[in-house]
Amino acid sequence: MRDHSVTHSTGSPGREITFQALADPTRRAVLDLLRRGGQPAGQIANAFPVSRPAISKHLRLLRRAHLVREHREGRHRVYQLNPEPLRTVDSWIDQYRVFWATRLNNLKAFVEAEHARENEDARRHKGRSKNAGHVPRNI
Repeated sequence: MRDHSVTHSTGSPGREITFQALADPTRRAVLDLLRRGGQPAGQIANAFPVSRPAISKHLRLLRRAHLVREHREGRHRVYQLNPEPLRTVDSWIDQYRVFWATRLNNLKAFVEAEHARENEDARRHKGRSKNAGHVPRNI
C-alpha cells in the first residue's frame, strides 16, 4: 500500500509533474546540459551512458513537465531549457530557506549567549582566584 503522507501534496498537478521530472538524476543532468543552450536529441543522448530510447523517454517526460521545449531544425529535434516551471520549485524551497534561516539565527543567538556566559564565568573565577591568595596585613 502506498504511503499517502509522503505523496500527498496541496500543489497543482503541474507542480507535481515538475517534481516528478526533477526526481530523476538523469533528467536533472539533461537540464544541466541544456543550460548551456539548445541541443539536438542525438547530441543529448551521446552525453549519457544510456540508450537513445531511454533518453527519448526522459526528454518526453521533461517536455510534459514543460521543463524543455522542442522544435525542429531540418531533420533534428532540438531541445531547449524552459526554466519557468523551476520558479514553482524555487517557491517551494523558499519556505525551507525561511525555516532554516530562522533555525540558524536561533542557534547563533544561543551559541553567542552561551559564549558570553562562559566568558563571564571565567572572568569571575579568575577574579576569585587572584583574591584567594591575597591576605590583607594589619599595620
